[in-house]
Order: sequence, then structure tokens, then C-alpha cells
Amino acid sequence: MKLYDLERSGNCYKVRLLLAFLGQSYERVPVALDQGEQRRAEFLRLNPRGQIPVLVTDDKAAIWDSTAILVYLARRYGGEQWLPGDPLVMAQVMQWLALEQNEGRYGTARARVLSLGIKSSLGQSGTLEESRRLAEVAFAILEERLSAHSWLAADHPTIADIACYPYTALYPESGVSLDSYPAIRAWFRRLEAWPGYIALPRRPAPAAR
Repeated sequence: MKLYDLERSGNCYKVRLLLAFLGQSYERVPVALDQGEQRRAEFLRLNPRGQIPVLVTDDKAAIWDSTAILVYLARRYGGEQWLPGDPLVMAQVMQWLALEQNEGRYGTARARVLSLGIKSSLGQSGTLEESRRLAEVAFAILEERLSAHSWLAADHPTIADIACYPYTALYPESGVSLDSYPAIRAWFRRLEAWPGYIALPRRPAPAAR
């Protein structure tokens, strides 16, 4: 497998984290977004949206979008662990994936982009204040669930936890606080203790002046 990847991307990290938990080997292919590699013809043949991550499977199929890649890897290599086949549990996983793609993306992820000055299409709409308000909405929903359950969708971690973890755990770079969310912080510790865990992406170095 090949993963077209960017180190600092939380969406790419989700895929790397699941691959680590699954113990799957793969080749990382860095994509230099600042040099426009995602707009080159050879990359657009893999993903016409011009976005990362992209996973090229052992069968040479190209899968784009982090959520789609998580679903593929979970069902292909994870048995019932990471995406259970039970209809209700699967629906609950999808609910959390939807939260991550909405309040998570336009809240915590966009707040991080705006706070750090990362060049990204995500930062071209909305304000930092709006993004932080949405982040608080996401945190409140996560906190309510995790106050009564160890994991988001099942009695063990699933791709729901993997999807929601990165940008939530990168909260210091978004300029928001988790002081009022002890259940979320305890959830971080549980996931970070899971065998195979790999560290979050590093903060980008400041631009030269």
C-alpha cells in the first residue's frame, strides 16, 4: 500500500494511526502542498479533488478522503474491531464520523489552521471566533458521551474514536481549552495507551521572516 501523505495533516494522521493499530506496513509518499503537487496531473489521476490523504491499495485501487480510507482499512484488515458489522453499532460509528466532518472540521480543525496561519482552503471561510464556538459544540457533545462511556460507539475503540481524536487532541494549537472537559482528557489517555499508538503530528515550524 501507498499513502499519499502530509506529516502535519490531522486527516493523514488518522490513517497512519489506524494502520499502526492494525500493524499494516505501507509506503509513505509525501505530498508538498506548498509546491502545488496536489494539483499536478499525476496526483489528480489518483484524486480528482486534489486533496490528501490518498491510499493506493495493494490491488492498485486509489481511495481518497480520510473517512473512506478508514472504512476500507477497518473492514479489510480489522475484522469486527474497528468497524463492527452490527447495524446499530455501525450507525453509531457513522454518527461520530459525521460530527468530525462537520463540527470537528469547521470547528477544531479550522481553528487550528487559522491560529497557526497554515495555508489551506479550510481557512478561506469563517472566522477564528466562529471556529472556536463550533469546537466548543463538538467538545460538549464528546464530553457528554465520554462521561458515561469509555469509547464513542462501542465498548472498545473504533474508527469513530480515531476520526474524532486528532483535531480534538491538537486543541492547544486551536487556541481553545479542555479544562472543563475531563472525560475527553481521560479518553485521550485511553487511546494513547492502546497498543501501536503513534504520536500526533508535530506543530509546523514558524515561517521565516
